Amino acid sequence: MIELLPWWFTVPFLAVLGALIGSFLNVVVWRVPQGLSIVRPPSACPSCGHEIAWYDNIPIVSYLLLGGRCRSCGAHISLRYPLVEAATAVAFALVGWGAYAGWYPAALLPALLYWAAIGIALTLIDLDHHRLPNVIVLPSYIVTAVLLVGASLITGDYGRLLTAAIGCAALFALYWILAVAYPGGMGFGDVKLAGALGMLLGWLGWAPLIVGGFAAFVLGGLVGAVMMIGRRATRKSRIPFGPFMLGGAAVGVFVGSAIADFYLTVTGIA
Repeated sequence: MIELLPWWFTVPFLAVLGALIGSFLNVVVWRVPQGLSIVRPPSACPSCGHEIAWYDNIPIVSYLLLGGRCRSCGAHISLRYPLVEAATAVAFALVGWGAYAGWYPAALLPALLYWAAIGIALTLIDLDHHRLPNVIVLPSYIVTAVLLVGASLITGDYGRLLTAAIGCAALFALYWILAVAYPGGMGFGDVKLAGALGMLLGWLGWAPLIVGGFAAFVLGGLVGAVMMIGRRATRKSRIPFGPFMLGGAAVGVFVGSAIADFYLTVTGIA
């Protein structure tokens, strides 16, 4: 079993790590859809092309010190950059806190931190370009499988690997059927993402899997309804579903078991 360090050290550490990862995610979100390398060339100002020095690339801090402008040309820097860094910091801290709260085994932390990172990247890319790049989604199957096997080795709970495999197959099949039945309504990028998310949720158990899978459609329906009421969309509008799938998975991870227990108690089944 993993023995965690004191929360007052681990959670802030993960927040700082998340901010650093968030800075990298900004590069991923910008370059991957364009088919560019995420390693080279170094980050530069899009206005003047001047390479950004390391001291001007400190997450959140540099943006504040520079007043949101490029040091070289004074061009405005999008607020999105520090917001992504801050969001990743919060996500990493929340994932760390969840282990201390007993929401899931501490051995699952590496897998959840990985998904917190790529989840933010995939959400932004899908919102911007209506696509979920294979270069991010497909490797997630291998990475997630390896991390889940590692978690089972640590916990000694190998039965979770079976439910992970079932979850992967079940969500993949469900989304594949939806994509075939409603062409244009559900993309095959969503299908591929569903299998990887099903693997993660399945490792946690049946309740997180079912709640997480169902929550995606609830969130999508609610947001779609609000957008139509506000005349920001119509029934024919194409709204990226990846963010709702990732949001639903987060619901399943953090409160899936609690929601299932509440439902069973209220209905008198439990």
